[in-house]
Amino acid sequence: MTNIIYDGSFEGLLTAVFEAYEYKFEQVKIVLQKHFQPSPFDKEHRCITDERKAERVWKGLKQKLSAAACAQLYKAFLSEDAGIENTLLQYIQHAFSHPQSIESDFSHPAVLLVSRTAKKVYREKHRMEAFIRFQLVKDNLYYAICQPDFNVLPLIEKHFKDRYADQRWLIFDSYRKYGIYYDLTEVNNVEFTFSEDSSTDDASSAWHESEEMYQVLWQQYFSSVNIAARKNTKLHVQHMPKRYWKYLPEKKAGSKDF
Repeated sequence: MTNIIYDGSFEGLLTAVFEAYEYKFEQVKIVLQKHFQPSPFDKEHRCITDERKAERVWKGLKQKLSAAACAQLYKAFLSEDAGIENTLLQYIQHAFSHPQSIESDFSHPAVLLVSRTAKKVYREKHRMEAFIRFQLVKDNLYYAICQPDFNVLPLIEKHFKDRYADQRWLIFDSYRKYGIYYDLTEVNNVEFTFSEDSSTDDASSAWHESEEMYQVLWQQYFSSVNIAARKNTKLHVQHMPKRYWKYLPEKKAGSKDF
């Protein structure tokens, strides 16, 4: 068995796939660098991300698959599920070994798993687009914190860029410790380093002077439109899971709903 060790990027994964073919490895396992544990029984191959190699693999996939199927591969990768790299490798190998499209061949375990994984990532994308709440901080930046189950920030940036094109904003993933920042021109990835005694979950200390009033107004509005006689907690939680509540102003202290 040859372990191909990559850096965790999608381009790195595609480079690893290219090198699996290039070096004609018979048995391959693609492993994320931070999860790799050496074994005396396995060989190691360090993969350095190469955009040219990655592009060749991606171009080949576009010739074999529809745009929707290629998007599925990317969404499945963003799930960060354990072993997803090797599922994607099996899918890609299956695609390249057949003259016709294999994207509907659900008898193949990798094709079925990629489809199911992509769907759950897509659901999380829509939840983030619905549940993210911005707070105005002191430098006139709209700041939002989230903690999605999957790495969906790359999937939601277009939605927020189109919707808030006239505002500077930053959406921060507190689990993965990075964010996407829009400067009125383009969206870029940003990373932060926090001290041990600081919290990424509460931006109230940096609020703009008007933000506290807006937070209270939002809570009052939410309470006013809530009809107690029609309260259905089970349905409410189904559509708005509790794990998202800590980042929603309508769910913070002072709100009387649920």
